Amino acid sequence: MNPGEFRELGHRVVDMLAEYLEHIEEKPVFPNVEPSTLTQFFAEPLPQDSSPPEKVLAELEEKLLPYCTHVGHPGYMGLITPSPNPVGIIADFICSALNQNIGAYTIGPAAVAMERRTVRWLTDLAGYDDKAGGNLTSGGMMANFVGLKLARDAVSGDRIQQDGVQDRWAVYASEERHVSVDKAVDAVGLGRTALRALPTDAEFRVRLDALEVAISEDHKRGIRPLCIVGISGTTNTGAVDPIRALRKIADREGMWLHADAAYGGGMLLSHAWPMRDQGLELADSITIDPHKWFYAPLDAGAILVKDDRRLTASFGMKPSYLTDELDRANERYQYYVHSFEQSRRFRGLKVWMSFKRYGASQIGEWIDNNVRQAKHLYSMVAKHSEFEAASDPPMSAICIRYRGAESDEPRSKELHAEVARRVESSGKFWISTTELKGKAWFRINPVNFRTRTEHMDQLLALLENECHSVLEST
Repeated sequence: MNPGEFRELGHRVVDMLAEYLEHIEEKPVFPNVEPSTLTQFFAEPLPQDSSPPEKVLAELEEKLLPYCTHVGHPGYMGLITPSPNPVGIIADFICSALNQNIGAYTIGPAAVAMERRTVRWLTDLAGYDDKAGGNLTSGGMMANFVGLKLARDAVSGDRIQQDGVQDRWAVYASEERHVSVDKAVDAVGLGRTALRALPTDAEFRVRLDALEVAISEDHKRGIRPLCIVGISGTTNTGAVDPIRALRKIADREGMWLHADAAYGGGMLLSHAWPMRDQGLELADSITIDPHKWFYAPLDAGAILVKDDRRLTASFGMKPSYLTDELDRANERYQYYVHSFEQSRRFRGLKVWMSFKRYGASQIGEWIDNNVRQAKHLYSMVAKHSEFEAASDPPMSAICIRYRGAESDEPRSKELHAEVARRVESSGKFWISTTELKGKAWFRINPVNFRTRTEHMDQLLALLENECHSVLEST
C-alpha cells in the first residue's frame, strides 16, 4: 500500500467511524444475531492472495460493525467498559502507526517519557509523593497480579522470588473483590486457598471484625499474613473499604496493603464526591484503570507503587541481549527492568491525549454526571413499591431487584435473568445481573459520557414492564 492508498483508505475509515459515532444512539445496543451466524461469517481458510483494501473495509462494514456491542451507546450500562472518548480513538490510530515498543528505551524514547509523565499524573492524583512510580498495564487483572507479586516479594524480604514459596501465607479481601484478586493469588504461587474471602457490612464494605478473626485464626495455624486487598469501588455497588483502618492492621501485622481502585479510581477526578479523603495514598500499591472511568479506549490499566524501588526489586533483571551499552549516565528508563512486560504497547498516548484534550476538570464532570444518574435511579427505586436498591450508590454502580411478587430465591433469580435477556433483546439497554448476599439483582452501571438522566427513567420503566410481562407469562 503506497502513501496515497493509505491516505485514501484512512480518510474512508475516519469518515466511517465519525458516521458510526454520530448515529450510535440510533443503533441497538446489542446485536440481534446468533453466535453460529457470526461463526459462519468468518469461516474461511487463511487467505493466500491479497485483496483490494476497499473490499476488506467493505467486509468489516458488513460483518463487524452491525454486530458489535455498542459500548458507546448511552444505554450500555453493563460491565465496566465505558464509552471511549474520541481523541483516545485517534490516539490508538497514531499509536499503531508509530508502533513504539516502550519496554525498551531504544524502541520508543519519547513514548517512554510520555508514559512516565502519564504515570506521574496518576500517582499525583492518588496522593503519592515523588518517590512513587508505576506503569501502565493491559488492565486491572494484570495490575492486581503485579500488586500481589510486589506484596509477596516485599513481605518475604525478596526471598520467595529466589527460592519459591516455602511457607504458608494468607491474603485477605472482601467477598466483593474482583476475580482478578483470586487469579493473582494463584499466579504468584500462593494457591487459591490462601485467599480469605471476608464478609461485608450492610454497605458492602469489608468487615474489620471478620478480618481480625481471620488473622487470629491464621496465626494459630502457623499461617503468615501477607497482604490485605482493600477495594475502592467494588464492581457490584461501588463500595469503598476503610483504607485507613486497613493500613493500621497491615502495619501491625507487617503486611502489604494493596488497593484495588480499578473502577473507583475515576472518583479521584470527581468534583462533587472527591475521593481524596478516603486514604488511598496510604496503600503500598494501587490498581487504577484509565480505560474504565477515565473514558480511555481499551487497553490501559495501571499499577501505582508508593516506593518505585519495589518495582525494580521485583522485576529488575537485565539480560545481555537487552543491555543498553549507550546509557552511560543511566538516564534511559527501561520499562522491562521495572515491570513484568517486555514488549509493551504504547498505552500512555491515549491517556495523555485524553487529559490534554479534555482536561481533568471535564472528565470529572462526566464522572459526576454518571454518579448523579445512579443516584437518580436510586431515588426513584426508593419510592417504588415493587423495586428495592441494595445500597445508596457512592459511585455510578447500582444494584436493584424486583420484589413485586412473592417468590423463592431460585424463581427470583430466573426472573431477573429472563428480564435481563429481554432488555438485551430490546436493543435499548444492556445491563447485567449479579448476586449480593444470596439474592439476585440487576446490576446497572453507567460509565458513559453520552448517558443522560432520561435514560435512567426509561430503563426503570422498561424493567417494570418486563418484570410484569414475565410474571404474567408464568
